[in-house]
Amino acid sequence: MPQNLLILGGTTEASSLAHLISKTEFNATISYAGRVERIRQQPIQKRIGGFGGVAGLASYITSNGITHLVDATHPFAAQMSQNAILACQQTNIPLAALTRPQWQKQKADNWHLVPDIKAAAAALDGDPKRVMLAIGRMHLAQFYNNLQHFYLLRLVDKPEVPPAFPNQLIEVSRGPFTTAQDTLLLSNYEIDLIVAKNAGGKAAYAKIEAARQLEIKVIMIERPVIADRLTFYNPEEVVHWISVSG
Repeated sequence: MPQNLLILGGTTEASSLAHLISKTEFNATISYAGRVERIRQQPIQKRIGGFGGVAGLASYITSNGITHLVDATHPFAAQMSQNAILACQQTNIPLAALTRPQWQKQKADNWHLVPDIKAAAAALDGDPKRVMLAIGRMHLAQFYNNLQHFYLLRLVDKPEVPPAFPNQLIEVSRGPFTTAQDTLLLSNYEIDLIVAKNAGGKAAYAKIEAARQLEIKVIMIERPVIADRLTFYNPEEVVHWISVSG
């Protein structure tokens, strides 16, 4: 039976894997949750939309003859990752994660570590500041208890309904960004605080480097804990794994 791979995508790592897989004899589909309007073109088949929880994902695996699943979702997509673990257990197919190492605090960094989005929002209690809120659009409402701040929001897509911050600026752009670009951005808007997820990787790291240079404090949201699983940090290792585990 030929290997038939399902990639849970939405990241740079997933796209890199899709391009490598397209050069092999493996069948493969990359799946997107559909939360972003501008989805990257891919050299393999793609699907868009949720599966309907663990049961829906297990059903998709069975009905489509999936032989291997690679979870290459965002490090903060904890629910999808947990669903993947359980669905693979139910269907008895091998699972691997493709992710990026998390960022490590450097000597000149001024980080305040918090365990989750809720704690990050609570950390903004206090006097008005100029905040770059670099967390995506899904969790913005959790910051509505702190409307005293100016918020710079960098989003991949323009929101259909503007967030309810009375003092905000929305920048619609997709990374990767350079340190020079983010240094200029933070300087132009006189940002004195950044809220960021510890996503890891290079595409979004520029704002952390820029904050270091400008001596800006970062409220860093730590990654959610995900159950142990086979984990790779580059797509070539995943292709080798598929080859030897078929």
